[in-house]
Amino acid sequence: MMRSRLGFLGLMVVLVGGGCIVAERNVSPGINDSYENTELTEWVGRFEGESREVFINREKIVELAGVSSGMDVADVGAGTGFFAEMFAGKVGPEGKVYAVDILPGFLEHIEQRVAEAGHQNVETVLCTNRSTRLPPKSVDLVFMCDVYHHLEYPGSSLASIRRALRPDGRMIIIDFDRIPGVSRDWILGHVRADRLTVVKEALSMGFEVEKNLTQESGLEENYFLVFKKR
Repeated sequence: MMRSRLGFLGLMVVLVGGGCIVAERNVSPGINDSYENTELTEWVGRFEGESREVFINREKIVELAGVSSGMDVADVGAGTGFFAEMFAGKVGPEGKVYAVDILPGFLEHIEQRVAEAGHQNVETVLCTNRSTRLPPKSVDLVFMCDVYHHLEYPGSSLASIRRALRPDGRMIIIDFDRIPGVSRDWILGHVRADRLTVVKEALSMGFEVEKNLTQESGLEENYFLVFKKR
């Protein structure tokens, strides 16, 4: 088990659609600051509590993700690592899981977690707010659960994901449905982009929607979309 510590030097530009390089502004300044100022035990309680619907439905989510033996999977924004641990069991010794996060504390927790579970197929990756820092063409699936709304530079991050995916690779985005008049006030205040905006941003970076698995997942406050490279 290894850790790729590549620092916080992000890209200052993003490669878009037809190959034009444009500057990108931070769309959610400070959205990740709270992670640096809160004890890890509190995040474990929040992320793995029975009041969080993606945790309650985690088995179904992993099933729908289609992760199987021998696959290479990246859990981007892995947090406390419960999905990364589940994926490690699914891909087996012939596969690999990259647990990607921006906070060293989360990665240290994940390393301890998977070691205690006996998994030797997990590599932690310290990302930046502009890049996943995943190797080119290294993964079959990139999984992001309640992470997209934390991307400060979504164009740059999506570009790095697209580079990391193999030609037939997939990207899963599970995130809060932001619907004025329907969603909770916390979602409306915390989540930048609604589902349509997320789809538009992914389309602009060379992805297309392959499946909408929201209904099958049992999720009510979140949507579940599968994208493929165009």
